Amino acid sequence: MQPVAFNPSTDLAPLPFDEELCELAAALKRAGLPWRPHVGCFVWDPESHIKPPSPFPGQIYFILSLPRFVAILGAIEAIQQKLVWLPTWHQARLLCRRYGIDTSLVEPTTDPAEELKTLYRLLRKAVAAS
Repeated sequence: MQPVAFNPSTDLAPLPFDEELCELAAALKRAGLPWRPHVGCFVWDPESHIKPPSPFPGQIYFILSLPRFVAILGAIEAIQQKLVWLPTWHQARLLCRRYGIDTSLVEPTTDPAEELKTLYRLLRKAVAAS
């Protein structure tokens, strides 16, 4: 069976794959959010270090096989350096708990993408202050 790419017009995105979310994640990285690459993480490759095409738009990849990413980029540290982690809603909520962020302050919204972006913004402030 041939690989089938993600189709944003018919498939339900596991994350809001837009530029704003990726840039907010990059700001989290610059603020010093610690991350150890592992299976189950979405990552953004803004400088196209990974040559095989992604099934997702915008150079977004999902770590299904950590050894494959190490083979492509050279080491766990290279993955951390070259890629940007895109925490899922669940991961962002767990991080908020770790940083003592009261997520009850996050306004309910009908747009899950906006809620995740709000969590990223709260995390960036908390990480930068720690």
